[in-house]
Amino acid sequence: MRRQRPTLIAVSTLIAITLTTAAPTPANAAPPEQVNALTAHQADGYTTLAWQPVDGATDYQIERTPVDADNTPTGAPTIVGIWRPNRQINQHAPTFADSGYNPGDTFQWRVRARTGTTEQPYSDPVTATTTAPWGNPTTPGEQLRTGWETTHAAQYTSDTDEYAYTAAIDALSDRVRVVELGRTVQNRPINMMVIGHPTPAATPEAVAATSPVAINCNVHGNEPGDREACLIMARQLAFSTDPRITDLLSHTTVLIVPTINGDGRANNTRGNSTGQDLNRDYSLIRQPETTAYITMVRDYRPVAGYDGHEFGNSRAGDLPMLPPRHQNVAQPIFDQSQDMIEGHMYAKGAEAGWWACPYGCEGGGNVGLSEETILRNTLGLKNVTNSLLELRSSGGQTRPDEGNTANNRRRKTYSALWTFHQFLDYHRADRADILKARSEAIETQAANTGRLVFRGSRPIPAHPAPHPGDSPPPLDAPPADLILDNAPCAYKLTDAQYNGARTDGPGGVGTTVAQRIAAHGWNVITIGDEHYVPLNQPERGLIPLLLDAKGVEKLTDGERVYPTLTGRRNGPLTVTGFTCADDATINGPVTVRAGAALVTTATTISGPLTATGAAGILLADSTVNGPVRIATTTDAISIIDATIAGPVDLSGNTTGTDAPVLAGTTIRGPLRCTGNNPAPHNLGIANTVHGPRTTQCAAL
Repeated sequence: MRRQRPTLIAVSTLIAITLTTAAPTPANAAPPEQVNALTAHQADGYTTLAWQPVDGATDYQIERTPVDADNTPTGAPTIVGIWRPNRQINQHAPTFADSGYNPGDTFQWRVRARTGTTEQPYSDPVTATTTAPWGNPTTPGEQLRTGWETTHAAQYTSDTDEYAYTAAIDALSDRVRVVELGRTVQNRPINMMVIGHPTPAATPEAVAATSPVAINCNVHGNEPGDREACLIMARQLAFSTDPRITDLLSHTTVLIVPTINGDGRANNTRGNSTGQDLNRDYSLIRQPETTAYITMVRDYRPVAGYDGHEFGNSRAGDLPMLPPRHQNVAQPIFDQSQDMIEGHMYAKGAEAGWWACPYGCEGGGNVGLSEETILRNTLGLKNVTNSLLELRSSGGQTRPDEGNTANNRRRKTYSALWTFHQFLDYHRADRADILKARSEAIETQAANTGRLVFRGSRPIPAHPAPHPGDSPPPLDAPPADLILDNAPCAYKLTDAQYNGARTDGPGGVGTTVAQRIAAHGWNVITIGDEHYVPLNQPERGLIPLLLDAKGVEKLTDGERVYPTLTGRRNGPLTVTGFTCADDATINGPVTVRAGAALVTTATTISGPLTATGAAGILLADSTVNGPVRIATTTDAISIIDATIAGPVDLSGNTTGTDAPVLAGTTIRGPLRCTGNNPAPHNLGIANTVHGPRTTQCAAL
């Protein structure tokens, strides 16, 4: 974990809190075992109750009573919450988020301590009117409501209502553009809201330049609480004039996918219409839904993400969370994700009264493991700071009033809404750290150093007692037979492996390995009828999981290709075929012939590097002491974390859907890029160029 934060940034008026003071202190001092200084702060869909702790208290009971405008009770008082010490990281300032009510109604709250089973006197009451659903009902755009809101949580928003609602937001707000990412098996649209201020960037590449964030709201169709939160937040982001919102959207783009599993939502099933659990398919992308999401990640390049779920463990916290644990995830991404959870969400949860904890939490069982098919791990392997979000399905021991279905649904949805807003605040405050972690991860992965783990998780230590309970996720250490200490340079696939028909998709028809690799965005070099996937690229940790014979859930058994050139070589080098140099020193000019490929890591070339008509040039963590000229390449160009002492010229390269990458590289000389299709990009990692940058590379 990078650090703990005692405080972060101010919360806006959108989700800001308004204080309702306690009743006047009676003339006689309250007994020491009575709760004092109870306050109620109103926010979107919940009330934060806070009070002074009572010495020796075991826990606290929170009572809520509906009242009218004259504070006369209109219903029976109900115990709606139990505060326990493991709810939050700071015990000196207890808080509880009460959300099991219809927003806009008025209530009275009291809190009492318990010592063991002995109930102490209640506090003096506080009374407040809760915050109504966001948006002025007479203002166009703001007046929109989801089906869930209009039925007071009695029904979830249907698919057709979702499409109409998001289309209306799109039509009424310049900040929002709804794009279709693909179609489900049953041909429902998979829509994404692209949200920015004053308008969202026009193309995926332009959006990627804003360091966007992505929220996947509903992968399991029978877990819709996060989806309702996403739809409400989309309205807030689209129409709010709150300076916090406009500031957030002026510094990033928010990508919201309300329902990736539209078929499962329509049928209230965990899996899609084929029965596939989509959260076990993000690496394999056998289904059109997961293919659509992973292609979006390739094109829009979000730097941070959240993935919404619900959790059936009644003993868990309100908001179990978990970072990408797979051991192939670069350390900076794991650390940054943990910082988002423990450094921000735990601290802010303690302020607002939400119980955030690691997935599993109390009595969680064998959950939160290392499968690369799970989105949080897939995103981590794609260098995205991210977290799982689980909403505890039932009220459990700490929310006894949630036998009322609507109250249970409100708590889940409004706690998710709080989390997603906090996610945006974290990105705004820590954007520089997130981008630094991402650039370090990409450079680390492209260097292709260290062992490969095919299954195995980083440990999640229990947070210091008494939070978060007794059960952090299992250790999940990698077994010896799923570790490869000597990583290859590349994987070689036959044409049958690469382009052959597959039967692992819906209806027994699957996309080819070539199509899935393209969706992931990996560089592939084709020489003759052989296809090479080098490991010196940003998703090095994911590639072997799908292409190595050791892969637990793989696409095919690729042939490991090890370096063909190491150590010192004096004199000119002419590259034919596929040449991989690792930890090599080449004293002399290097020429890459037409149709050939050069892949280097930790290599120094003392002399010019020239390639005309090559199949591919991939340089990572390497140095060229001389000019570099790469022209008319056909398949792939990638130069990451390199140092080039001389001019660089990229001209007339036509690499299909794989744009040339020039990222994190120092060039001591001019940089010229002309006639490349597609144009080069830098993955959001700036280069240092000591000389003029012209034409297509002017912004790199």
